[in-house]
Amino acid sequence: MGRHSLPDERGTATSGPRPRSRGRTVAIATALVLVVAGGAAAAVGAGLLALGGSCGDDAVRLEVVAAPAVSPALREAADEAREQEITSDGHCIDVRVTARDSYEVAAELRSGKGGPEYDVWVPDSDVWVQRVGLGGRQSKIAPAGNIASSPVGIGMVPSAAESLGWPRKTYSWPELTTAATKGDKLRLGTADPARSASGLLALAKMGASAKKQGGKEGGTRAAALAKALASRTTDDDGRLLDTLVRDGSGAERGNPRRNQALILSEQAAYTHNASAGEENSLDLFYPKDGSPRLDYPYTLVEDGRMSTDTSRAALRFMTMFGEDDGRRILAEHGFRTDLDRPSKRLVTAAGGRTPQPYADEATDPPSDKELQETLGMWTITVQSARLSTVVDASESMRQLVPGRDQSRMEVTKASLLRALAGFTDEDEIGLWEFATRLDGARDYRELEPTRRLGDRKGGVTHRDELSDAFAGLQPVPGGATGLYDTTLAAYKEARSTYARGRFNALVILTDGANQDPGSISRSSLIAQLEEISDRDHPVPIIAIAVGPEADKDEVQQIAEATGGSGHQVDDPAQIHAVILKAIMEAGSNQG
Repeated sequence: MGRHSLPDERGTATSGPRPRSRGRTVAIATALVLVVAGGAAAAVGAGLLALGGSCGDDAVRLEVVAAPAVSPALREAADEAREQEITSDGHCIDVRVTARDSYEVAAELRSGKGGPEYDVWVPDSDVWVQRVGLGGRQSKIAPAGNIASSPVGIGMVPSAAESLGWPRKTYSWPELTTAATKGDKLRLGTADPARSASGLLALAKMGASAKKQGGKEGGTRAAALAKALASRTTDDDGRLLDTLVRDGSGAERGNPRRNQALILSEQAAYTHNASAGEENSLDLFYPKDGSPRLDYPYTLVEDGRMSTDTSRAALRFMTMFGEDDGRRILAEHGFRTDLDRPSKRLVTAAGGRTPQPYADEATDPPSDKELQETLGMWTITVQSARLSTVVDASESMRQLVPGRDQSRMEVTKASLLRALAGFTDEDEIGLWEFATRLDGARDYRELEPTRRLGDRKGGVTHRDELSDAFAGLQPVPGGATGLYDTTLAAYKEARSTYARGRFNALVILTDGANQDPGSISRSSLIAQLEEISDRDHPVPIIAIAVGPEADKDEVQQIAEATGGSGHQVDDPAQIHAVILKAIMEAGSNQG
């Protein structure tokens, strides 16, 4: 078998598909190699890397770690490189490929601990490269280009797809996920967005689309979708397809633990369908508001420590995926190699059909900030919460809400009950009320302790008791707003009962400024809150000023002393949406 060198007319310009979403070009790869390989890129461009020498010489060993989905294609290309005696600078290249989940490698590189024992990393998405870049001690990495792509959509078993009008009817991401999360007729699963690029990109797209369609309520809708998805989440991509219902079995279709639809990449659907048989295959929806794409960045690791031979061999292996054999291997494994002309054969095998918009341009990738916000929202949405709720019961809560024949207290209660319905039985919620001299000399009183909503006592759940307590809130005749003493006492209690592994927060609702002349001062309150708050055990205050008399600046200063946030609403009916928004913001800050 003859040795194959890099032809003179080829350089890094044949490094394969580069999704336009990241704007990477071959020039980037060339520039990187000029830095890390001391002129290797110039040698590649001149076709000098593989001239001369013999495969009898010592081969250059190249260690590659890659996402499990792309590892088989990389191994096949490595085998071909050995069989075809492809060389780099006169040396054969001996590529060893290890499959590892991208989130694990990203965490390892971000920590900067130890020295990576691999030269190249091929995650399934650039989101992991971004995550590495957010760390302070991260290992040095240098993306050199993208070798493949695969859009993310929603795969469904045939009966479920048919019920939604596939392939004729098209949906946006919010429409698809809403259809799949209403009731239990169509169960939608996803891999954990904290560990899956497909799940994270889809969730970010859902959030962006929901906000675009829903205005102020879009964030709440996005969180509601995330909450629904959270109950059907697997730890990682590798386990997701195992949750799929076998469409031909009635028992399977009725199994509440089985999913009829999955958020997954086209390549994952392609691989599944190749062995599933027609009855258990997936039909693929490509949302009309755009499919995010996995982009498989070919990334040099600790490039400063690489020898010239290793860096050149790494680039030589990358260029294989821009050549006919490499592109063929990728296509046979279900990856796209041409963004402008996706293979109809591949799309059909993955479960796509026209008029599904499978050839549409990929959506713009989320920014670092959007990814952080999405991960924060997801973390808080899926994590069990421990919330202590403190409600103003001063006499001013009797005032009517403009445009409504209801008092502030009545609307506040309705909004709290609506918010309560969005929490699971695993969440812990308690209730205090406050007004001056409410309980002897104290301005506050505990109505329900903070404990699991699902806990039962005497045949009644804590959720039932809390609902009754919310419904029973009444303004105290002659009561004024005893805000400062109450806030300090409630915060000390929330800190002392901090629950690990949960999102802990103190929610305070007030319709006025502090009116207790005998209380501590605002400056003293803020100083004490700052002193007892703990970044390692955060309990942010979410303070909501209700109505025109409430002092937003005051609640903002108080909340920010604990890493929380202050908000103002004119209508108490907005409380439930503001609580959810504030939780999302606090979660993002903690991330």
